[in-house]
Amino acid sequence: MPRRPATVRWRFTVMYAGVILASAVGLLVISDLIGLSGTRVSETAPVGNAPGGPTLAAAQELIAQLSEAREAQSRQTLIGSAVALAVVAVLSPVLGHLIAGRVLLPLRTITTATRRISADNLHERLAVPGPADEVKDLADTIDDLLGRLEGAFAAQRRFVADASHELRTPLATMRASLDVAVAKPGPVPVQTLELADRLRTELDQIDRLLDGFLTLARAQHGALVDRQEVSLGRLVSAALDARAADLAAKDLTLRGGDLDGDLDDAWTRGSATLLSRMVGNVIDNAIVHNHEHGWIRVTVTSGATLVVETGGRVLDQAQVARLAEPFQRLAADRTGSDTGSGLGLSIVTAIATAHGGALDLYARPEGGLRATVTLPPSEVRA
Repeated sequence: MPRRPATVRWRFTVMYAGVILASAVGLLVISDLIGLSGTRVSETAPVGNAPGGPTLAAAQELIAQLSEAREAQSRQTLIGSAVALAVVAVLSPVLGHLIAGRVLLPLRTITTATRRISADNLHERLAVPGPADEVKDLADTIDDLLGRLEGAFAAQRRFVADASHELRTPLATMRASLDVAVAKPGPVPVQTLELADRLRTELDQIDRLLDGFLTLARAQHGALVDRQEVSLGRLVSAALDARAADLAAKDLTLRGGDLDGDLDDAWTRGSATLLSRMVGNVIDNAIVHNHEHGWIRVTVTSGATLVVETGGRVLDQAQVARLAEPFQRLAADRTGSDTGSGLGLSIVTAIATAHGGALDLYARPEGGLRATVTLPPSEVRA
């Protein structure tokens, strides 16, 4: 099991406790030295008897008594010092912990406020009050960074909106030109009609690719302003109903939920438009990259989890894990289809991530793929 690195507060606690303990030891040593030096007496007995003075025996007895008193005082001083040192040793970690917490309190406040700020509320600032010290400089630096990020996200959203308009206009013009060309009076050569059909097909592919780019950009960089309570089960039922013809065209057997909407219900909170696109992409991937007469199992759990499984050939887990990245596709001989732009599952990943969820792709050992989309559940029922 990997060893957890020590936190800054723990290191500060050890440092402050060590400083307190060392200071206490130093003060006790100095106090003991001063006390002992003040109690020293002469242990030399006087020679002879001075007139009117104490006898030699009395002097020796007095010296013995003084020596015993000094030793008793020394023992008491040492015992008191030991007790005081033990108390300081016990209290120093507590005091060090409290002091470290007090010192790190402004940093914890900054960390909590920074975690609260996301792409949806980049307009908020830390605005830490206090004197112009290192902590205030750090908070102001983070505020400046948030300002630059807010500008970058706003520019990204403007680009997505402008690209949606500017790039779709020439596509519509090209389609109109094709329709005018084939609708002219007189016989139209067969080669021209075939070319027009191929061009329409390519334009449709470009349109889908553009739509995928815009959806991906919105999910990754856009703000989810249309959050609401969404029923995941209803979205899945609607997506299956809309794709009934595609399921029938490949003679795919639907297991788990059916087209009558009897799936287990689950609620989450987010953009209904993006979540509907996410569910549709998962099911489209299961239909397109499937074999004739295959099967699809769709389940929805109350924890806001969607699981879509398909049968088929055994796939490589390393390759399957990369399917969540843009433009990553398996070979046609492994999936039964070479259609698609390679953006479908990457859009699913971006939308799930934007809602606080995740996509997990798993190559089933018996063959086929299992896609699991997990979203934060909501207790509210719309």
